[in-house]
Amino acid sequence: MKTVDLIYFNAGGGHRASALALQAVLREQARPWNVRLVNLFEVLDPQDKFRKMTGSAPEDWYNRRLARGWTLGMAQELKLLQGLIRLAHPMLLRQLQQHWLRTEPDLVVSLVPNFNRAMFQSLAASLPGVPYVTVLTDLADVPPHFWIERGQAQHLVCGTPRAVAQARALGHARERVHATSGMVIGPAFYLPMLFDRAQELRRLGLDPTRPTGIVMFGGHGSRAMLGIAERLTASTQLILVCGHNKALAARLNALPAGAPRLVLGFSTDVPRYMHLADFFIGKPGPGSLSEAVQQGLPVIVVDNAWTMPQERYNAQWVRDNGVGIVLRSFRGIDRAVAQLLADLDGHRARVRRIDNRALFEIPRILEGILDEAEAVRAPALARRQPSSRP
Repeated sequence: MKTVDLIYFNAGGGHRASALALQAVLREQARPWNVRLVNLFEVLDPQDKFRKMTGSAPEDWYNRRLARGWTLGMAQELKLLQGLIRLAHPMLLRQLQQHWLRTEPDLVVSLVPNFNRAMFQSLAASLPGVPYVTVLTDLADVPPHFWIERGQAQHLVCGTPRAVAQARALGHARERVHATSGMVIGPAFYLPMLFDRAQELRRLGLDPTRPTGIVMFGGHGSRAMLGIAERLTASTQLILVCGHNKALAARLNALPAGAPRLVLGFSTDVPRYMHLADFFIGKPGPGSLSEAVQQGLPVIVVDNAWTMPQERYNAQWVRDNGVGIVLRSFRGIDRAVAQLLADLDGHRARVRRIDNRALFEIPRILEGILDEAEAVRAPALARRQPSSRP
């Protein structure tokens, strides 16, 4: 049995969600692999010293900023973070080498940015021949040193032609750059919804004759949802998903509403609520965009100075594919909703053209990489066997 490690962290939630989705489909396919989820921050800080010193985990500050909408200046902070990672590179190598030698994976799959240089180099030094794969959970890279590192003999799994072109431009061999038809999303987004939509809307206090928008900003919500709800309060029926942000949910529930409205906290049934909606409003995150499109929803997103650097290409992807409307600010959300609803059938037709099967494509890619590594390894092992001849 081969051991496959899926490396993730909890900053933003999408990396862990992708790792869980891959683990689930690999188990469902009953492959002879021991699939382990590995939190990178737990490897780098096994005694949880950062939390003990600061009172919170390293990713908590990032998630709190997302919830408050404090994303202005993140491009500059990304450069600072990458500089700190470069300074810590020797220490990271030592910690990671010890981890690989202790755990001995047969394949390492990274679903995180910024740390791929340290993880690749430490794996190559400690376990030569064990393949290293980076699965981009963004639609495109943010060079330099975000997802794709130049000159590493590793595999890259890219969900868009843009990301494939970026990998090839940085010198990665064609056979090591693997294209998929989109981002990794959970298996539940591929299941048929076997319930009466109108009846379910009525059960939730919503009007099945009205167009319904679903508003989502990741697992921690965003204060931007308050402005959206206020501007659409009289005209548009909304499902507002606040994630773990209980304070935001309470404020949304307290707003006056002319149109029916459903406010939700954290939910594991997002595909069901998306199926009840006609369109999506949110930030241009790769996961939520891909989930909405998979559920047949046109999208309304923003692209401005507050958009995080790794999500700026996503707005262009929306424009290029004609699957929604990109605004400079949610101050124009009422006009955008009216514009989208005026051509809802056209937007839905363009959304249906996108067929994302990445979740089921990646296991075959990983199988091929493991088979290739085994084919290279077998002759070397045979040469090391002592001869039985006298």
